[in-house]
Amino acid sequence: MKNPITHTADMDLWGHTFTKQLDLATQNMGHDICERLRIARVRALESRPAPIRLMRYRTALQANGSLTGHGEGLNLWRILASALPLVALVMGLILVQAIQQELTESDIASIDSALLLDDLPPDAYTDPGFLQFLKVQLVQPTRND
Repeated sequence: MKNPITHTADMDLWGHTFTKQLDLATQNMGHDICERLRIARVRALESRPAPIRLMRYRTALQANGSLTGHGEGLNLWRILASALPLVALVMGLILVQAIQQELTESDIASIDSALLLDDLPPDAYTDPGFLQFLKVQLVQPTRND
């Protein structure tokens, strides 16, 4: 970050250069226009913050600790408090992943147990005629009633 004194000096240099350009451009203008421009420049210079005021402001900020990192800056508790939501999010994602994996394993286990306990061999589920067999099985119990 730039020092306020250097920043003000750079601005002054730019202001002098700009003033010279304006002086060159206003040489061919009438006296009343030049006088109004001169008054506007004087007002602008009066409204410019003085370097002493900037130094007082910077000294006051340093006394409060805002520029040096002391005072209300980040300390260990603030860092831990800001990291807490991130830790909670990561733990939540791990929990969701574990639940999803458990549900998937449970579904696979139920399918495996149904296949093993069923009367049909596992190859029957891949047979194209198995759908027809299921339709026949569903129709036969309704005829018996």
